[in-house]
This record gives sequence, structure tokens and C-alpha cells, in this order.
Amino acid sequence: MIQGADDISDPSGSAPFRRLPKWLQRPIGEPGRATAVENTLAGLHLNTVCHSAKCPNRSECFASGTATFLVGGDTCSRSCSFCAVDTAAALPLDASEPDRIAKACRKFGLAYVVLTMVSRDDLSDGAAAHMAAVVSAVRQALPEAGVEVLTSDFAGNRASVDLALQARPAVFAHNLETVERLYPTIRPQADYERSLGILEHAATVAGGSTAIKSGFMVGLGEADDEIEDAMRDLHQRGVTILTVGQYLQPSPNHAPVHRYLEPREFELISERALALGFEKVASAPFVRSSYRADRMIDRDASTPRSTP
Repeated sequence: MIQGADDISDPSGSAPFRRLPKWLQRPIGEPGRATAVENTLAGLHLNTVCHSAKCPNRSECFASGTATFLVGGDTCSRSCSFCAVDTAAALPLDASEPDRIAKACRKFGLAYVVLTMVSRDDLSDGAAAHMAAVVSAVRQALPEAGVEVLTSDFAGNRASVDLALQARPAVFAHNLETVERLYPTIRPQADYERSLGILEHAATVAGGSTAIKSGFMVGLGEADDEIEDAMRDLHQRGVTILTVGQYLQPSPNHAPVHRYLEPREFELISERALALGFEKVASAPFVRSSYRADRMIDRDASTPRSTP
């Protein structure tokens, strides 16, 4: 068992759960600009993955004056067992959302903007055109800002990928999330090869003008060779930027944590990923796709950095 990842009893008596090891126990951060960020988001009625996905880095990001926007509503058409975003019938897209997000970005003075989205299987394009409209609005508000889009798999619709790429984001991201064997339990409405196909298509269409990024979680029960296979599959499909982070169970109703990887294990994953040929890798317990995403690219050239 990993040191510090102790099994303790659930007070309800229904199941054991794991005590967080010391490297996952974070001190309470300084409030910084967090209140102003929260007030702006509430005033503009904006959704963030920080809130909806219960991101462990939310306080730090808000205190530094940034947030990751959740485009297309705050409910998802899928029910992945790792994800805290609510599953429900989606409301119609809000045509004012692009301008509201752009207004928040301008107020925050962001030099780099990360936009993610819920899956919208109710829409023929998966909300790709809406995402493109948000990118365009942000560009008009902040012409010098870099923009990264973290999209769904668009149900395999490659025309939707084309729509998202036509907005010319600096980075196109789609997360693999886990290894192939675990898809039926962790991502039952998704497909491993479909996600790889979306990334490969994006890399082909972008032709190097947009960096291609993906990531996955560890601690869900995957084996070391499965991590290796996932990294190799991503690299072979044209992904140049990789993120790997520890899965943390959002609630007792979500998939359990099988183990907590030690920091050195994340370092070894990073070393192996760089050896496979990835240009930029972030691998650490608190890494998330959008966390400190601006550090993953050279914003002057809008290309990935080549050093870890």
C-alpha cells in the first residue's frame, strides 16, 4: 500500500475510504482576489469547471485572479463515474454566454484563457459552434490573450472538431481521462478509440498551427503498463502536451480511489512521457488539464515549450 494512503472506516459503515496522504493535504490559502473573482462570476451568471467539478485547485486559482470557464451550461448529457458535474437534460444554449465570458476575461485581465465544456449530445454539433463563438468573443475582448479549448469528444463528429479549430485556439485539448480497460466503468458513454480519433483528426487538421493536448487521471485501478500504453497511444495520435494527475473522489457516490501515487511516481511518469517524445508534460498529484495551463505553452509563439 502507498505510504500515507490508509484505509479507514466510513462512519456509515457502508464502505472503507482512504485517508489523504500528506502530499495531498493542502494548507488553507490566502484569499487574495478570490472574493472578487467569485463576485464577478456570480454577477455575470457564469459557470466554471472549478465549481462544477469540485476542483481541488479552485481556491488557489481564484486567489490568483483566474478561473476556467465551463461553456454550454452546468449540466452534462453524460454520467462519467469520476466527474462531479451534474447530469441532467440540458437547457438551450445561451446566446449571451460568449459576451459574458469575454467580459469576465477582460475584467480579470487574463493573458491566457482556458475554456472547457460539458458534453452536449442533444446538439448535432455538440455545441462546437457555440464554443467557437466564445473563442471569437474572447479574442475581440483580449486580442493578445492566448486561448485554450478543452472539448468533449463531440460524439465522434469530426466536423465539430473542425468548427472548434476554425476559431484558431492556441491549444486544442481533449482528455483521454483514463486507460482503455477502465472506460466501461469510468466513462461508460465514451469510447477510448473515439477519443484518440478526435485527437488525431485535430492534429492532422491543425498541422502544427495549434498545439494538441490531452491528459488522464491515475489512481483509478490502472496498471503501470496501461499508463504506458495510454501515453504511447496519445503520442502516436499527434498529442504533444500531456497532463497526468491524481484522481480524487468528489463524493462517496463516485468511483473510489484505488491508490494514491507518491510524488516520485508522477516524476517517473513524466520522465517516461518525455522519453516517448511529448514536448511538454505536467505530471503531479494536483495537476489538472486547466491548472496553470499557461505554463505549458510559449505564449509569444503559441507553441509548446520543449522542456519539462
